[in-house]
Amino acid sequence: MSTHGADRPDTRAGRLGALDLVPKARDAQSAKDFKTDQEVRWCPGCGDYAILAAVQSFMPELGLARENIVFVSGIGCSSRFPYYMDTFGMHSIHGRAPAIATGLAASRPDLSVWVVTGDGDALSIGGNHLIHALRRNVNLKILLFNNRIYGLTKGQYSPTSELGKITKSTPMGSLDAPFNPVSLALGAEASFVARSIDSDRKHLTSVLRAAAEHRGTALVEIYQNCNIFNDNAFEALKDPETREDFTIRLEHGQPVRWGEQGQHAVVRAIDSSLKVVDSADVDPSEIVVHDAHAEDPSHAFDLSRLADQTLARTPIGVFRAVDRPVYDDLMRAQLEEAAQTQGAGNATDQLTGLLQGSDTWRVG
Repeated sequence: MSTHGADRPDTRAGRLGALDLVPKARDAQSAKDFKTDQEVRWCPGCGDYAILAAVQSFMPELGLARENIVFVSGIGCSSRFPYYMDTFGMHSIHGRAPAIATGLAASRPDLSVWVVTGDGDALSIGGNHLIHALRRNVNLKILLFNNRIYGLTKGQYSPTSELGKITKSTPMGSLDAPFNPVSLALGAEASFVARSIDSDRKHLTSVLRAAAEHRGTALVEIYQNCNIFNDNAFEALKDPETREDFTIRLEHGQPVRWGEQGQHAVVRAIDSSLKVVDSADVDPSEIVVHDAHAEDPSHAFDLSRLADQTLARTPIGVFRAVDRPVYDDLMRAQLEEAAQTQGAGNATDQLTGLLQGSDTWRVG
């Protein structure tokens, strides 16, 4: 299931190292095996239903025992997710899901750990936890549902709401410049960053597959419609009349072109920024070729800046997927080295030795 191009060395073992430690399912599984007996309680028509169905259908591909898969969420509509997945899970604290999941992933390499969060949960109160999980490159898969609104608390503007957004909390229009979650993740040096859409089942599944294969933190932003408080926020990317001209489907190793006839393209301007042109007006060799595996994140970052508030020129797909040291592995290596330095003994003795070190004093 590799998403890396043929020009890349075979690092499959490194990327799938964590899953190799997770017990495999004893029998073949289906989406039904990952559905619970809990009533799914989202508003009728919510985009969360489509995402849940996609994830439940995808989970059997992992081939893992359900008791070794964990979903951790924060607070918000999206954070009800663990109730509906027949795996282990935790509905945790507002914004703190990445922190809790970090502890779990670092201490239990036998688990496949997934975080489900929303634009308010992850980017407002949870912003600090998110960026540090990304920079550390903990072995987590983070699904960020972005509906550009606070849904659970009934329609206030969120950190991704567009400038001038009129909501219950901003009756004269929001004054805040919105976050671009993909740009934010790339700025934090995330090793895997992607974007998909709730209504595009095939594309979403392909992105989930790539994220699962990745060794380290994988952040997937999912445009998700809130039909009650922010309906049709992403309609331009779904409407047959506009979606081909608005959506850029990124593919590693392929020229960045889009439109019904591939009539739009991206080239480098004189100042090295990306520039949108008619593909017929430039030599094919000038069109930028997407490299999701570039070590420098600036290429992916430039692509993430193409879209504006109208969603024109919105890239979806994998922006970046690179191999770099994983926090969990580095931590375990340090613990093993320290344990060897302390010498043999039971786990309690080794832990005591690690905590006390060589400079201790006894008082009294």
